[in-house]
Amino acid sequence: METTYRDAIAELETILRALETDTVDVDELTARVQRSATLIRLCKQKLRTAEDAIDRVFENLDQDEELPEPEAPAPTPPTKRAPKTPRDTSGGLLF
Repeated sequence: METTYRDAIAELETILRALETDTVDVDELTARVQRSATLIRLCKQKLRTAEDAIDRVFENLDQDEELPEPEAPAPTPPTKRAPKTPRDTSGGLLF
């Protein structure tokens, strides 16, 4: 099971409290210091990974801003209508 950043920090705090209260004997001291070094490396790696991921997000945002705006389609010219023919309203034929 992978140790999370939060778990690593909590374990480091536990080790630190034990060292501060002198409850760790000399035999355990070396093991605790080695474990602390491992946890610190793990935390640094997780922070670097998170920073890289965040940088990629911002790079992608910057690239999106650099893309040219899509051009609006050119307006369609108005269509010409045929002139209206006069109507005969008298009811007769137009011959």
